[in-house]
Amino acid sequence: MDKNEIDINLLEEEISSNQTAPTEKPRWYVIHTYSGYEKNVKTSIEKIIENRDMYDVITEVVVPIQKTYETTKSGKKKEVERKIFPGYVFLKMIMNDDTWYVVRNTRGVTSFVGPGSKPVPLTDDEVISMGIEAFVDTCEIEIGDLVIIKDGPFAKSNGVVKEVNPNRKTVIVNVNFLGRETPVELDFHQVQQMG
Repeated sequence: MDKNEIDINLLEEEISSNQTAPTEKPRWYVIHTYSGYEKNVKTSIEKIIENRDMYDVITEVVVPIQKTYETTKSGKKKEVERKIFPGYVFLKMIMNDDTWYVVRNTRGVTSFVGPGSKPVPLTDDEVISMGIEAFVDTCEIEIGDLVIIKDGPFAKSNGVVKEVNPNRKTVIVNVNFLGRETPVELDFHQVQQMG
């Protein structure tokens, strides 16, 4: 071994001993889906996140929808949900080989949005202009809070929050049903804090 080889080996050892794992924050990515499969893809990815405990690397899965009213043939107004970006699902995630593989191989996903097969994260300006963050379910409700249920079979009932699950975006509320206290699991958007 000559002196240059020894110097290179020592330098490589020093560099590798000083390196720490890079910490990357999650960024927004867009995936293209088959038409009409947006909600199925969202549900599938959320199930994978839960089963593989990937909450720290895939933090949000969003299909932006807008509620509007349509007039039926009989003249009644009916509330309907329309996808704002049909054929697309938005993911806030840390891009690595595992997350790419999981998302790319989900049934209904055709590709990531980006040149070739290389996913490109949305810029902060794009996220703001499209209003993606506004569609993320968040909850400021805590255990012990009194809430009213906004929709579903228990609509207009009130109860006390017994559990909050930020990963699944659900709360468990004890509701008085037929004279008994009954725990009901609800999505964040189904409850509203009282007073």
